[in-house]
Amino acid sequence: MDDQPGLRERKKDTTRRQLSAAALTLFEEHGFEHASCAAIAEAANVSKKTLFNYFALKADLVLEVARRPHVDEPATVVRARPPGQTPHGALRDHLLAGLAERRPVTGLSDDPDVLRLNRLIDVTPALAERVAQYQEESLRLLVEALVDEGTPDLVARLVAAQVHGTHQVLVAENTRRVMAGEPLDSIHADAVAATEQAYHLLEHGLGDLLRRP
Repeated sequence: MDDQPGLRERKKDTTRRQLSAAALTLFEEHGFEHASCAAIAEAANVSKKTLFNYFALKADLVLEVARRPHVDEPATVVRARPPGQTPHGALRDHLLAGLAERRPVTGLSDDPDVLRLNRLIDVTPALAERVAQYQEESLRLLVEALVDEGTPDLVARLVAAQVHGTHQVLVAENTRRVMAGEPLDSIHADAVAATEQAYHLLEHGLGDLLRRP
């Protein structure tokens, strides 16, 4: 009996992934607007009702499994950091670890399904808009994490905006180079150096950087 809840969750996860895989294929073949939810459900061998039990929005069919779990990641990392470590220090270390492991969330992944999804997002405004909504939610959760530990609201929003924006720029650059076909190993060293430089600027401020002669 104790195994039943775990079994149900595994079955739900399998169904969710089947729907996501079917949606990705049909979106590629027919375009996001022209691939119907009924066709996706049929391809995944489930009912249309079941599809909407798992995914409230059409865009989430291909984004929720791959992107949604990472929405609260920055806030979680900040909340879990040890005493003496800054939020930006914790997030820097987390990103560096992700780069070393070639995690898709860092942009440094050539997994075929990751590349397929990235290409689809590039040509589908509805998916790009949904990704932006995920990013906004991630930023909001990061602000909440900082406020919950006593940071004034304005300071929390300023810090979160800088750290979150820096992270997005770094990931976007990694993704761009991977999508251009560059080998991961050649990107990795540059990605590490860029991460170190970016977080050094966050830690020490812009100072005289780019002051006009």
